[in-house]
Order: sequence, then structure tokens, then C-alpha cells
Amino acid sequence: MLDLKNIPSVTVAPAGKALAEKLVTETELLRLKAIAHLQARGLPPAVSWSDLLQEAFTRILDGSRRRPKGIPMVSFVAGIMRSIKSDHWRRNRLELDSAAALEATREDAPDPERSLAALQELTALSELFADDDQIRQIIGGAAEQRSPEEIRAVGHMSKVEYDSARKRMRRVLLREGLRWRLP
Repeated sequence: MLDLKNIPSVTVAPAGKALAEKLVTETELLRLKAIAHLQARGLPPAVSWSDLLQEAFTRILDGSRRRPKGIPMVSFVAGIMRSIKSDHWRRNRLELDSAAALEATREDAPDPERSLAALQELTALSELFADDDQIRQIIGGAAEQRSPEEIRAVGHMSKVEYDSARKRMRRVLLREGLRWRLP
């Protein structure tokens, strides 16, 4: 077996270094490669199974991830790869959400059909809650794109009153089979 510690001029991949430092056996490394192949499915081509594996070992070697006692190395490294994959998808979702928000702000005005549908929904909600002023204030504030704090200030509601009104509203909407994102 090649002793990689005595060859300073050669750059060794983190997985190779972990093998050389006997953090994993060759059999464990083979298992981890198979797990990395599975974890990399569905990721963009720019992120390969090898990238997942190498990044996991990098985190172990640089000390940013420490293996708890009693946890097998294969399970530990597999968990790190799963975390890296999850981080990648979370960042991807944030980028998509940011792009969608940017695109939404670029629209000058909603089309007439969409405006009419929104007006009809607000009218139906207003009629559904005709006898509850607090809920009507929440609906009106949401229509004006106010924050919860602004809605409470304009409606002279405490946080408890605001939260109670939102709960009443949610119960009625669920009973009616409707969904609406509350502010």
C-alpha cells in the first residue's frame, strides 16, 4: 500500500487522505462510494457523487464535523452527504424563490382576469366574515400587502387579538374547504 503521508508534493483527495489516515477501510470507502452515487441522483450534473463524498471527508478532516462516539463511520459520512445534498436543494429553492419574486416585481400590472379573480376572492372572504371586524381588517390589510405589525397598528389590535382572529379565520376557512395564506 502506498504511504501518502510521505509524499508532500502530491495533492491527495480528501477520501484518499481519510483512507491513508485509517479513518475508513477500503471496504467502507467502497460502501460510501455506492451511497454517494445514490445521494447524487437528482442533483444537477455540476454536483457529482464524487463531489459529495469528497466534501464530506473534507468536513471531517478539517474538523468542522466530528464523529460522535458509537456512530459507525459509514453512517456518519452518509449523514454528512445527506446534509450536503439537503443544503444544495435548500440553496436551490432560495435561488428559485428569489428569481420568482424578482420576476413578480417586474410585472407592471396583473392581467385583467387575474385581477378579477382576486377581487372576487376578496369579496367572498369579506362576505364570509361580514360580522367579524378584526378578520375583515386582516383581510383588508393583506389585500394592501401590509405586514402583520401594520395590520395590528391600523386595527388597534394586540398581538393576542390578532393571533386569535387569525385562528378564527383559519377555522372558518377550513370548515368551508378553502385555503388562503394568512399574513
